[in-house]
Amino acid sequence: MKLVLLHETALRPAIGFVAACVVVALAVGVRWSFDAPFARFLQPVVAAALPPIAWFCFTAGRAARSKARWLHGLPVALVLFASAGWQVWRSPIDLLLALLYIGYGVALLRLAGAGPDGFSAVRLSDANRARKAAGMAGGVLIVSAFVDLLIAVDFGFYSGNHAARIVAAGNLLLLPALTYAVVTVGRSLPVDAGEEAAPEPLRVPREDDGRILAAIDRLMRERKLFRDPDLTLNRIARRAGLPARHISGAVNRLESRNVSQLVNGYRIEEAKRLLTETDLPVTTIMFEAGFQTKSNFNREFLRATGQTPSDYRRSPIEN
Repeated sequence: MKLVLLHETALRPAIGFVAACVVVALAVGVRWSFDAPFARFLQPVVAAALPPIAWFCFTAGRAARSKARWLHGLPVALVLFASAGWQVWRSPIDLLLALLYIGYGVALLRLAGAGPDGFSAVRLSDANRARKAAGMAGGVLIVSAFVDLLIAVDFGFYSGNHAARIVAAGNLLLLPALTYAVVTVGRSLPVDAGEEAAPEPLRVPREDDGRILAAIDRLMRERKLFRDPDLTLNRIARRAGLPARHISGAVNRLESRNVSQLVNGYRIEEAKRLLTETDLPVTTIMFEAGFQTKSNFNREFLRATGQTPSDYRRSPIEN
């Protein structure tokens, strides 16, 4: 309910996922408590929708998302067809769900393995958190697949005597974890994330990496782009007129770090300047430099300088 009251467009996929989880939980309860035919039909269909919705949550704002978005509905349609005809030909719904969950789970793990720059629509300050959430969601989906296979084995060898307990334990342990991961990435998206897909001009050769970094440096130094607390890789790409993946590649190849770390470098330099040249409170400097939270500011400042912001200000001669 709290997510709905926020009225944030970026949270719509997360809200849809939470709503689907609620429907799954209700269908499971009715299915195993009353063995209602409609619940028996509905449960696998809604369960099949969870992985695609989770995928949309973690890829929100990506330009490639809309090109083949309809393909994600095919597995749901297949499960719908199998569930509708289960009484006639005993379709392998559990196997279908397991394969679906494993496929999306592996895809999310690969997305997480690509690093923070793979989340181009997420705030740079939250990109690493989103990456961890994607890895968590991918792992949960794969574990869910094995739970479905375990249920199928129970029906095959024990007539489903343990299925209700397996389903209850799986939902109790896995759905909250998956919901937490999805909501985490939803809260990491700026309000207008859906409107800032990065441009995709002609391919940029690697020889232009230096030119790309120079363009980003001008944006940071002249326009102070790093001061935007909602700054994302897509926003940088839009301002630079370059594809996000080319910016990420240039930064990785020439700087041996990701875009989030590069932007934090500019933020730390601005914070150091303000600490030595002004009497502004540390909290004000934190916001002026583009940081959102004190914990993140202190952590990044300590990593870059070996000192806390307050210690750095008290050591003017050394600095």
